[in-house]
Amino acid sequence: MSIRRLTADDAGELAALLRANRSYLQPWDPIRDPSFYTEQGQRQIINEHLSAGNTLPHAIVEGGRIVGRISLNNIVRGPFLSASLGYLVAQDTAGRGVATTAVAQILEVAFTDQGLHRVEAGTLLHNVRSQRVLARNGFERFGMAPRYLKIAGEWQDHYLFQLLAENWLAARESGA
Repeated sequence: MSIRRLTADDAGELAALLRANRSYLQPWDPIRDPSFYTEQGQRQIINEHLSAGNTLPHAIVEGGRIVGRISLNNIVRGPFLSASLGYLVAQDTAGRGVATTAVAQILEVAFTDQGLHRVEAGTLLHNVRSQRVLARNGFERFGMAPRYLKIAGEWQDHYLFQLLAENWLAARESGA
């Protein structure tokens, strides 16, 4: 399992993955326009992310096929040097450590390649599986944001997590 930068050529395969997992992902996602699930829609999103320069979208690849997506979003440079983390994995991939490994790999990109100071992530309060993925990668919960994101058609509370570069580096050096 590995991650790699998404390209516009991945749009068809990514759209197929999203269509196949639409009902599985629905409780965790905003309500999407039907075009989101099309090759053209995904191509447009990927191209917008790549041209904006503040998002690094990656494919999660296992056995030669895309099984998920992971991105560093809202990258801010200057004194903030921070980004938000977002990810999803296909239902048939969940629960096997794929998300945990993908997060570890994107943190390498964030802290080593991009020189970021902080990566933040948010989860729905009841998304215990995602909270475990973050904890396994050294994230610490630092708060709760009421009505943070509109998910499944409703403004929902989220726990907020963060990982600082120095904590990530210290854990790597100690072998944790």
